[in-house]
Amino acid sequence: MTTETPTMSTPPKINVVDRRFWAKDSRAQDDGDTPKKPTYVEALETQLKEREAKLDDTLTKHRLAVNEFEESRVRLSRDVAKEVDRQKRQMLVELLEVLDNLDRAVAAAEKATEIATLRQGVAMVRDQFVAKLQSLGVKRRQSLGEPFDPRWHDAMTHVPVTDPSQADRVVGVIQEAYEIQGEPLRPAQVAVGKGQEPDADDA
Repeated sequence: MTTETPTMSTPPKINVVDRRFWAKDSRAQDDGDTPKKPTYVEALETQLKEREAKLDDTLTKHRLAVNEFEESRVRLSRDVAKEVDRQKRQMLVELLEVLDNLDRAVAAAEKATEIATLRQGVAMVRDQFVAKLQSLGVKRRQSLGEPFDPRWHDAMTHVPVTDPSQADRVVGVIQEAYEIQGEPLRPAQVAVGKGQEPDADDA
């Protein structure tokens, strides 16, 4: 009896097409071809490079601007300091002239026989000093009889007054006030009038 070996049928061949782009690139690379990126990926990479270049350019300009500003600030500070020093020296030279005249007045006082002559010499030196101050913009400010103003007056004491119109006004000056270009340089030390409080019986 002859035994027949069953014949197995061959399964049909199924072709699978992978449409994913990276799968295509993988196959292309396996075949030795250079993988090609999708167009939108290349466009994004190009935009990224452009923006990075703009950022670098902006940062460079910012650093240059900061350095230029710092150099300008240092230069301006140096110029201002030089100008202040120059003006200070000029002012001191002018005040030294007053000191020279004071020395002359002291020397003349040792030989003076009349008080009037000495007084005249001292007055001339004072007038010279006042003129120097005025040339620098410094002026004496009138305080006596003016309403009390804490910006210009420093109340050292209060003096009772019988005239109600003198209340809260400067009735005495201990030290004069000076101003420079309309602003207080030194307030005056003053006595301020104080009105009398009414008696309890009058109230």
